[in-house]
Amino acid sequence: MSDSVIDLTSPAAARVAAIAQRQGKPPILRLAVDGGGCAGFQYKFGLADAVEADDVVAVRDGVSLVVDPVSLDLVRGSAVDYVENLGGAAFRVTNPNAASGCGCGTSFSI
Repeated sequence: MSDSVIDLTSPAAARVAAIAQRQGKPPILRLAVDGGGCAGFQYKFGLADAVEADDVVAVRDGVSLVVDPVSLDLVRGSAVDYVENLGGAAFRVTNPNAASGCGCGTSFSI
């Protein structure tokens, strides 16, 4: 898979690995996009038990980021990062396809 399809940063990979180890799950982060949120679409994150046959996979530091084909159309070229600041800690998506986003960073519009 080319880096231009989807990317997982090193801080995000490290955080997924820590969470997965604590929960006794494989280090696989699933990114999905659902309708809703304050801007039209919202990102959903969760640990996955396995990679599905039609998933697009990005691997960094032994951690997999998986995205289903429908969601990929909305996040192609994005990078998933993990950021910690005074406002809290969260996974963040830098999405070049988003025309606008909301203040919380979990929803976007095209």
